[in-house]
Amino acid sequence: MTYPIRIVGDKVVLREFTPGDVDDVLGIIGDNKVTAWLSFDSRSRDQAIDMIEGAVERAQHEPRTEYYLAVTKRDNDRVIGFARIGFGGVQAGKLGYAVAAEEWGRGYATDAARTLTTYAFAELGLHRISAAIGPENAASITMVEKLGFTREGVLRDHVFTNGAWRDSVLYSVLAHEWQP
Repeated sequence: MTYPIRIVGDKVVLREFTPGDVDDVLGIIGDNKVTAWLSFDSRSRDQAIDMIEGAVERAQHEPRTEYYLAVTKRDNDRVIGFARIGFGGVQAGKLGYAVAAEEWGRGYATDAARTLTTYAFAELGLHRISAAIGPENAASITMVEKLGFTREGVLRDHVFTNGAWRDSVLYSVLAHEWQP
């Protein structure tokens, strides 16, 4: 394994988190507009620090159990989002991502998801990648469908967030179906 990871996409760079990313990360995970779509509520500065420290610590595990990476623009090292593949099952990964609200609609989440999914299939040898998305998150659903993910069904009361249980729509793509 090579550490640290740095993966260059068309619009974004995926890289390991550093302690200096706290303010940028807090701007994302502390924003109710962003976390309304995620599987967790908005977080505090201390929780942002814990998130980064946990990601840095887990990145050093052998073997790795996840790739939780900062998303930056290609021309700027400021964190505008995050993308994650967590391993579960045999050659399977769960994809998650978020981008700062002020960067929505510019293709950064799409490029981050495409870049990380390509890496997971080509470099990590995964067979299947899934994504669980809130049913009201039309932008994310449209994005994974454009990337070639297939809708599998609904996970009922899948996450507890913003004070209520929420379903998730499950999407997946298999290695032989992937066309980056």
